[in-house]
Amino acid sequence: MKGVPRRLLLLATAWSRSCSYGAFQHNVAPETSLLLSHCYNRDLPRAMQTLDTMERRGVWADAIAYSELIKCCLAHKAVKEGKHVHRHIFSNGYQPKMFLINTLLNMYVKFNLLEEAQILFDKMHERNVVSWTTMISAYSHVKLNDRAMELLIFMLRDGILPNMYTFSSVLRACERLCDITQLHSSILKVGLESDVFVRSALIDAYSKMGELLEALGVFREMVTGDSVVWNSIIAAFAQHSDGDEALSLYKSMRRAGFFADQSTLTSVLRACTSLSLLELGRQAHVHVLKFNQDLILNNALLDMYCKCGSMEDAKFIFNRMAGKDVISWSTMIAGLAQNGYSTEALNLFDSMKVSGPRPNYITILGVLFACSHAGLVNEGWHYFRSMKKLYGIDPGREHYCCMLDLLGRAGKLDEMVTLIHEMTCEPDVVTWRTLLDACRAHRNLDLATYAAKEITKLDQHDTGAYVLLSNIYANSKRWDDVAEVRRTMSARGIRKAPGCSWIEVNNQIHAFIVGDKSHPQIDEINRRLNQYIRRLTDAGYVPDTNFVLQDLGEEQSEYSLRHHSEKLAIVFGIISFPREKTIRIWKNLKICGDCHIFAKLVAKLEQRHIVIRDPIRYHHFQDGVCSCGDYW
Repeated sequence: MKGVPRRLLLLATAWSRSCSYGAFQHNVAPETSLLLSHCYNRDLPRAMQTLDTMERRGVWADAIAYSELIKCCLAHKAVKEGKHVHRHIFSNGYQPKMFLINTLLNMYVKFNLLEEAQILFDKMHERNVVSWTTMISAYSHVKLNDRAMELLIFMLRDGILPNMYTFSSVLRACERLCDITQLHSSILKVGLESDVFVRSALIDAYSKMGELLEALGVFREMVTGDSVVWNSIIAAFAQHSDGDEALSLYKSMRRAGFFADQSTLTSVLRACTSLSLLELGRQAHVHVLKFNQDLILNNALLDMYCKCGSMEDAKFIFNRMAGKDVISWSTMIAGLAQNGYSTEALNLFDSMKVSGPRPNYITILGVLFACSHAGLVNEGWHYFRSMKKLYGIDPGREHYCCMLDLLGRAGKLDEMVTLIHEMTCEPDVVTWRTLLDACRAHRNLDLATYAAKEITKLDQHDTGAYVLLSNIYANSKRWDDVAEVRRTMSARGIRKAPGCSWIEVNNQIHAFIVGDKSHPQIDEINRRLNQYIRRLTDAGYVPDTNFVLQDLGEEQSEYSLRHHSEKLAIVFGIISFPREKTIRIWKNLKICGDCHIFAKLVAKLEQRHIVIRDPIRYHHFQDGVCSCGDYW
């Protein structure tokens, strides 16, 4: 028959004549071959016409033909036709074999009709491992994890042993460590620990619980002979911001002779992003080019360049993407906003509304970031108040924090307090710290005290709140209050974490800590740093000791400021890079005001572009100004 391989027709004919598996107790219709022909050619309309003819004649096909017809319905996403096939198969009281019912189960699951699948499953007189696994996988996929775990228990009570697909599915539904360990034990008992997909699912499950050592133990239990397992362990560390270990595993993977695919490179880019390793990210970019226009990889590249502060590269990637989804647009809008390009971010959002996908939660977050950095209070209120009406998005904690940041920049502290009390979710430490930062910038001591107390109610060991409150008191000459804060810190064993700054030079990470003398070039760095401070002092620069923990003498405070980690990193960058190359630094703590002033002045003095990424903001220093608008 035209369009159908001869061997398939022979197979179908032989099956319909002799195989009892899935066959009905009817006369086999001669239309079976015609039905198969249409199904193999994915011609659903003609296949359904043939089925209608068969129904009028009161004849049936065999299990293979119906299975292929169901696949054809799936290929066309034809729900109505799929249900028609289901009714036909069960018409006149006939009960098909388990093979065909499982195929129908799979159809309903693929159509996301879980209720219909469950009804069919409940009517089955007999179920095998495929039946159970199909349902467990379906519930796991839609995050109905308790139901997936419950079905596993019923499956065991029914005397059906799970296979590798069952374990892989149910592991992804685990929400408690004890469930994972019990399943791990069962996997070992049945000897499935070497299965690629089971090992991968185990690694993913332990990783989801933050148990990276357990995940690494599963990985190292035996020689890994498949890239799937490598990808799982690399992703585990990359997703938990342990970029160093992720990249180390990636290097081991390549040495072991495994090829980096899209999944591998996505994790590598995520690791580069967490470590701000721009040069290494650019090397990964070369490998990404092999996967022409892969959307997931391009989005990962876009995110990496944005978070490493290289907006030129980010714009290049975004503009050349053949296809863009909501993640692409949202990443670019947020990246522009976070790096201080607010007008571009809002213009891009306008373009998205015209020609892009529907904005989502993250998109609006980027828009509010842009309004915050540009000080656009009225525009920010408009987007915040209308996000539910225009896009069906309920404001989340992050949206509230963006609005608080915007109001803080504008000095609208009373409106900040009002908004905090209007929040639909409970204010967290970040919420109150945003208010505390605004109080520091606008010197509102009473409100700062209130915000700091709210922070310590939630986290008694939040170092930043104590340090900032101590400095605010010191600036107001309230020495008794300074002493009280310091006594509280001492009683609770709280110490200010040392500031650390990282800079990548020639594919190596150089770390600096205040006062640290371990760097091999520290003498030259200190000599050049002192030269800059003298030159800047002659031009009017005065070290601002308000940003040092106020239990130091004035001379000690100035010395401490002089050797802050970001100053050391900036000078090392100037020594290491030509003038046209951007100096990029990453900090573990928020940049202090004095270092912020220093970076602006040095950037102007040396005609440099300096980018500092701290946990709060991106700072682009150029020509004596910063992209943050001097609000941090």
